[in-house]
Amino acid sequence: MDYRMEKPGMELRPSLLGYGCMRFPRKKDRTVDEEKVAQLIHRAMEAGVTYYDTAWFYHDGESEPILGRILSQYPRESYYLATKMPCAIIDSLEQAKDIFAKQMERLQMDHFDFYLLHSLSGRSWKKMLELGVVDFLEQCHREGKFRWFGFSFHDEYEAFEEILRAWNWDFCQIQLNYMDRDIQAGLRGHDLALELGVPLVIMEPVKGGLLAQPPEEVLEPLRALDPNATPSSWAMRWVGSLPGVKVVLSGMSSMEQLEDNLSTFSNFRPLSEEERAAVDETAHRLAQRVKNGCTGCRYCMPCPAGVDIPKSFRIWNRMEMYQNYPVTRYSWREMPAEARPDQCYRCGRCERLCPQHLPIRAQLAQAQEEITAFVEKR
Repeated sequence: MDYRMEKPGMELRPSLLGYGCMRFPRKKDRTVDEEKVAQLIHRAMEAGVTYYDTAWFYHDGESEPILGRILSQYPRESYYLATKMPCAIIDSLEQAKDIFAKQMERLQMDHFDFYLLHSLSGRSWKKMLELGVVDFLEQCHREGKFRWFGFSFHDEYEAFEEILRAWNWDFCQIQLNYMDRDIQAGLRGHDLALELGVPLVIMEPVKGGLLAQPPEEVLEPLRALDPNATPSSWAMRWVGSLPGVKVVLSGMSSMEQLEDNLSTFSNFRPLSEEERAAVDETAHRLAQRVKNGCTGCRYCMPCPAGVDIPKSFRIWNRMEMYQNYPVTRYSWREMPAEARPDQCYRCGRCERLCPQHLPIRAQLAQAQEEITAFVEKR
C-alpha cells in the first residue's frame, strides 16, 4: 500500500487508498449490513488501508456509530479517522458544539485524526465564520481533539479559491475524476492547492460508479493497453497519478470492489504518457455520447409546468454516456413525477431563455421516451 501524506513533527501515514463510509453494503430492508461492513474493514485493515472517512449524514446517521463499533476492535494507532461538521444543518455555535461531542460518542473516540467542515460552499463558509464555528474548531484543533483541520467542497471554483486562501488548512477534499475536470474545484482547484502546499484528498474518483462500467466501445483505447485492467482501476490511477494527491477515497460496498482497489493501490503505478493519452481518449469518447448540450445553467427555470429541465437532461445525458442501469433507474425513480419531462405543455418559455438555443420541448419528449424505455427494459 502506498503512503504519501506527511506533516512535520507528526507521525501520520494515511494510505493512498482511503475507505469512504458512505456506501456500506445494505440488507434487503435497506439497513446497513454491519456484518459485511466488518468483513470489508477487516480485509482493508489487513491490506494496509489506514484512512477511514465518514460523516454525520452518511447512512441516515448510522455510518458513524457502525464505524465506531467496528474500529473499536482495532488498536487506535492502526488507523486514521476522518469525520465532518455537518454545515448544512448548523444554525448556532451551541449546535455545532453539541454535534461535535455527539460524534465523539458515536465513534467511541477521544480524538479524531482528520476533521472537516462538510460540503463547504461560499455561502456556508461565511455562515460558519459568522457563527464562530471555525474558531471553535480551531480551538479543538489546538487542544488535540483532532490533528488535521480541513474541508470538503461542492461549489464553483471561485468559492474554492476564496476558502482555500482564507485559512491555514492542513488539507482539503475535492471531487475529481477524468470526466469532471472542469466542474466545482476541478483541476484548477487541484493546481491551486498544489501551489499553496495544501494536501488533497479526492472523492468521487469513479464518478459515483459511472466510470466503473462504461459502454465497452469507449474502452477500446484502454483495452488495447491492458485488456485485463478494470475500468475502475484506470479511473483510480488517473486520480492517484496527480501530484499533491495524498488520499483517494472509494466507497467500497463489496469485496470485489475492495480487492480491485487493493490491487490498484498495492505497488501503485502512476500513468505513463501513453496511458494518460488513452484515458483522455476514453473521456473524449464518453463526452461525444451526450444527447444534448445542456450546461445546467438553469436559465430555463423555473418551468411553468414544474418540469425540472436541467435534471431531466442530466439523467438523459448520463444514461446515454454511461449506459448504467442502476444509476439511471435510481435517479429516475428519485425524481418526482410532477417534475418529469412528460409534464411539459410546450409553452416555449424555456427555449426563449436558453443560451444554448436548445430545442427543449422536442428533447424533453425524447428524454421521457428514452429514459422510460431504458429503465423498464429489465
